[in-house]
Amino acid sequence: MDSAKRVLSGTWGEVWLDNDYVGECYGLQAKVNFNKEDIPMCGRMAIDKKVTNMTGTGSMRMYKVSSRMAIAIGNAIRNGRDLRFTIISKLADPDAYGAERVVLKNVSFDDLTLADWEVAVNGRVEAPFTFTDYEYLDTVEAR
Repeated sequence: MDSAKRVLSGTWGEVWLDNDYVGECYGLQAKVNFNKEDIPMCGRMAIDKKVTNMTGTGSMRMYKVSSRMAIAIGNAIRNGRDLRFTIISKLADPDAYGAERVVLKNVSFDDLTLADWEVAVNGRVEAPFTFTDYEYLDTVEAR
């Protein structure tokens, strides 16, 4: 890294939910947790681990400006339909070495906030989710 300006800033983050730009999104986190099984080995006191599968989890944080999530999943889930989505995250700081885009596949939201407000507080909604696959569309390489 030749300068601190190369650090990617979340200010330049963008999110799409099923190809719809989510302008009210101010934060997104997606992680893959590696589920491991203990593997005891002869002649060793330490127990090693083997990755057996993975679990994708995340959360989209949005300012409350519309009923987007209620419209997207509310009625469907009440009627027994398990909707799945695609999320694309893009981080493209103009001072960075490039842009990073990752697509999260088979996204299933974990809950739906029906109401959450407080006097003199700007509305915010968090939408936790799980996903089963991901793919990097663009990566950033330091030069």
